[in-house]
Amino acid sequence: MKLREDVWTKLFLSCSVFLTASALAEESTLLRPAAVFDGQEMHADWVVLVTGDKIAAAGPDVPAPAGARTIDLPGVTLLPGMIEGHSHMFLHPYNETSWNDQVTDESLAMRVARGTVHARKTLEAGFTTARDLGTEGAGYADVGLRQAIESRIIAGPRLLVATRAIVATGSYGPKFSTEVDVPQGAQEASGVEEVTRVTREQIGKGADLVKVYADYRWSKDEPSRPTFSQEELNAIVQTARSAGRATVAHATTPEGMRRAINAGVETIEHGDEGTPEIFQLMKQKGVALCSTVAAGDAVSRYQGWKKGSEPDPPRIQQKRASMKAAREAGVTFVMGGDSGVFAHGENALEMELLVHEYGFKPLEVLRQATSGNSSILHLIDRGSIRAGLLADLVAVEGDPTRDVAAVRRVTFVMKGGVIVREPQR
Repeated sequence: MKLREDVWTKLFLSCSVFLTASALAEESTLLRPAAVFDGQEMHADWVVLVTGDKIAAAGPDVPAPAGARTIDLPGVTLLPGMIEGHSHMFLHPYNETSWNDQVTDESLAMRVARGTVHARKTLEAGFTTARDLGTEGAGYADVGLRQAIESRIIAGPRLLVATRAIVATGSYGPKFSTEVDVPQGAQEASGVEEVTRVTREQIGKGADLVKVYADYRWSKDEPSRPTFSQEELNAIVQTARSAGRATVAHATTPEGMRRAINAGVETIEHGDEGTPEIFQLMKQKGVALCSTVAAGDAVSRYQGWKKGSEPDPPRIQQKRASMKAAREAGVTFVMGGDSGVFAHGENALEMELLVHEYGFKPLEVLRQATSGNSSILHLIDRGSIRAGLLADLVAVEGDPTRDVAAVRRVTFVMKGGVIVREPQR
């Protein structure tokens, strides 16, 4: 009899713990900002009700359930958690340590330690999702970083990882003496059979998407040229698509971009030398451009450009011309700055440059960073404020649809219903 009582007691306690955990998971919070940007438009006097990890309701008249916590956010705009379209969590600014030295001299343990800090800074800056496009020599460490975030071991954005990325044999780096083989910043492959195998390998080890370098510099002192054949690129894209993964391409040359577009990639990263013809092809094929203007700006400054007091270097002039052509062609833009080249947590730099130097309106880039990126990256559960979506929410001081710098003034961050950062009282 005593044994049966013990069994029932344990069962009762287990059920109590489960019910308590369920109740806690379903706690509600009512957020009262000055205004809400829902991913498309601004709304004055809206409130947002969060229950568990989802948005339960949003609008002007939302009753709070009994026991709900109310958080007043005066003077701020509540917006969907922003989505960083191009980052490298295992890199840090090149004016601190060169790319070569990061790949060859920094231990994996050091790079992972940095990555955990970069992830936290990204989240605290209001970017609750990030597409991480290559570990640059850190192997599959991004898969572990993603798992650690998902398990709440560390704080960070929801990650979409590309793992090692794929480069044509001999085309990437670091490069030293011809007698010395050093670890590369991405995985080398050649020929249709091998690129297919490598694509499958990366997917099997945890890649959410596949990244390929459609062109690159064969040596440091020459311009970029196409690296993979059309057949090789076709094989990569088709293999990834069969596994339910998108392919994205680093491509800066017209021919590299053309081959990647015709292969069926979903986004072109950089596109520095894109021509009107190439951008028209992108528009026709529905391929989006992640322009990463912040990375080019940062590298030029690291190389000595005194911005504001000297003429634009050729690299920046070319970027301005290609961006003008892309806009005139009506290409869709992914908001992504290539953070890692510049400091993580400074992700808003891309948005500011797009507005102040490339002619975009604040509302355009805000849409890109929220509902736009969610659509292009197939993230149907986030990017807007409406019932049923993930409660990834950010509050910023001011009106970011008029003043893009407002996205830097983050006072509140919620990810999946959990408050990461809130105003100091």
